[in-house]
Amino acid sequence: MSATRMQLLSPRNVRLLSRGRNELLAGAGPRVCSLTSPPLSSSSPGRALSSLSATRRGLPKEKISENGVSPRAKVLTIDNMNPTVKKVEYAVRGPIVQRALELERELSEGMKKPFVEVIKANIGDAHAMGQQPITFFRQVLALCSYPELLNDSSFPEDAKSRARRILQSCGGNSMGSYSASQGIESVRQDVARYIERRDGGVPCDPDNIFLTTGASDGIVTMLKLLVCGEGETRTGVMISIPQYPLYSAALAELAAVQVNYYLNEEKCWSMDLSELQRSLDEARRHCNPRALCVINPGNPTGQVQSRQCIEDVIRFAAKERLFLMADEVYQDNVYAEGCQFHSFKKVLFDMGPEYSDIVELASFHSTSKCYMGECGFRGGYMEIINLDEEVRAQLTKLLSVRLCPPVPGQALMDLVVNPPQIGEPSYDKFIKERSATLSVLAEKAKLTEQVLNTVKGISCNPVQGAMYSFPRISIPEKAIKEATDKGQQADMFYCMKLLEETGICLVPGSGFGQRDGTYHFRMTILPSTDKLKILLNKVKEFHQKFTEQYS
Repeated sequence: MSATRMQLLSPRNVRLLSRGRNELLAGAGPRVCSLTSPPLSSSSPGRALSSLSATRRGLPKEKISENGVSPRAKVLTIDNMNPTVKKVEYAVRGPIVQRALELERELSEGMKKPFVEVIKANIGDAHAMGQQPITFFRQVLALCSYPELLNDSSFPEDAKSRARRILQSCGGNSMGSYSASQGIESVRQDVARYIERRDGGVPCDPDNIFLTTGASDGIVTMLKLLVCGEGETRTGVMISIPQYPLYSAALAELAAVQVNYYLNEEKCWSMDLSELQRSLDEARRHCNPRALCVINPGNPTGQVQSRQCIEDVIRFAAKERLFLMADEVYQDNVYAEGCQFHSFKKVLFDMGPEYSDIVELASFHSTSKCYMGECGFRGGYMEIINLDEEVRAQLTKLLSVRLCPPVPGQALMDLVVNPPQIGEPSYDKFIKERSATLSVLAEKAKLTEQVLNTVKGISCNPVQGAMYSFPRISIPEKAIKEATDKGQQADMFYCMKLLEETGICLVPGSGFGQRDGTYHFRMTILPSTDKLKILLNKVKEFHQKFTEQYS
């Protein structure tokens, strides 16, 4: 007998082989999991479990290790993982962005491309696009992070005063400590005073303020509280189309029912009461709609809703017994003449107790947008109005599970709602920086609309607010057919070709939702003015070339 065969038949390997064989014969742990997973789609009714690969079934591949034993099957496989997670999609960081990152790496490695850089206009990440931080905010955060700097005479006294106040509110006078789950009390008090000033004196109770990890954390938390029921009683949540993909992703993960209502593109993406009613009536045939989400100013559409529109929405929510969720993270980003931000809370209370005593409202704000652009600090808050007291207790419990929002983010939120005041050393510089940032954004909003509307086959509504344009694009039938043959949405096909040929990274409208038969892309207005001009001219040239190629 050969030495190799004798080694394979050693007592240890015989035991291992026997154990592996017995496990497979006994088995079936992974098989049972596969059989109890969600049913296969109706498009492939004849697909048998046995036709799946061994890996897909959670079984070992036909691969023998050095000692002659098949490797152990994975406990977690694509077929036995949480099925709702697989339904989650987030277009803003989808395949186009992944390809953009690959192109950047290829360029850095010296590969030749028809462009010298990738310009990413896919996400509202202001500082990544070159927007400068507000000096006062960073000074206070530096002082809070390294208190030894409080002895440095180069820092203004108002920055030091804010830092001391924040640190005194932290456990052990350190931003490295946990805070209360609802957030630092002094910060919540400052948020409440800010809201009262913003809303012309409408009272705000600090106990109704919950500090959050960006606005997204608050939005998802409220959705968790709202979702319940099964089948026709399953919670439905009304969201605008086009929408910010956070909403569809969160609803998919929670296995809630997404109820679409369409914004009116012909009227600058305004909300339409008849469309809300149509959407609600249709949804009630198969689910239980309980909430209505509004993004104002709009993402991805850049509209600013009128006061009359907000009043109409509040009346609709009251009549139909819907919980209102107002995403107001772009409240300082209003550019168009005649447009003004109106908070849902102020309008609600201006309408009197008939509405302000009954309509349940959660509104959200963040440090990530507006003139701040401090996305990475993950600061935010939500205010709740008319929430049931027992539900409030459950909300507090739910928030306690994640311990607390990032304390540096809470500190930054405090500075946003309590900036330098008239007479303080940092006031003039703060106002100058804030005004300059918003002024440049307003100029870029106008520039984007003007340039895109010079292109035949592109139609762009005014960018009234926020940080995005969502123009409609005309795609020839030949291109639509080629996209279909490749298994792609037509606007995904368009945006991918745009990226490969020009280095411009935009997000297809299909990632946000759009009316059937229409195509769009979303682009931010955040790149520097010089880069934005390059971007817009490249889009213009590409669209003309694309249209000629496929006509």
